[in-house]
Amino acid sequence: MTDKQLTNKAIDIKWKKYVLVSDRVIYFNETYPNWSIATERFTQDWMEIVKATITPDCEKPARVFTWYSQAKRWDWFINKTSALENAETSAVGRALAMMWIWVIDSIASVDEINKAENTWKASKTFSKESVFQRAYNNTEFMKNCLDEDNFILEVKKHMELDEIQEWQLRSRYQEVNKPENPDDLPFS
Repeated sequence: MTDKQLTNKAIDIKWKKYVLVSDRVIYFNETYPNWSIATERFTQDWMEIVKATITPDCEKPARVFTWYSQAKRWDWFINKTSALENAETSAVGRALAMMWIWVIDSIASVDEINKAENTWKASKTFSKESVFQRAYNNTEFMKNCLDEDNFILEVKKHMELDEIQEWQLRSRYQEVNKPENPDDLPFS
């Protein structure tokens, strides 16, 4: 292999060119026999932490490139069975990228991109559920709204409601604001 960026090995991930860490390590070992990659493992609670160190010239080890990576055991997909391996691969990939060798569009690893996307999706879902639960349980807020439609409009400022959620909130609003005395019901 002679292509320093390994563009012939690049794959498309999230619309960016990416060279797999396995291809970078093969290239590294073939091209730089006097260089080295070393990893150290640290474990903390449910976390695997790996430090990767690349020494460009083993005869002059003063200059090194390092990077850390972490993976929670049993956290998601690949980490359920391979958290240590995932952390090590990410650390090595990042350390190689810090040398700006074999980087085309992004330093982030495939796993980092996927993890960030999954975390973002989870936080959006959590936030939506959190807003819904707060609106559903905040009886004082419901009592202070002018009417049911006003209450729904206030909630919609903070989240999109599907039909079922809107129906649940309207039912809850009616339950909270029902008159104590049945004679107070507005009949025409």
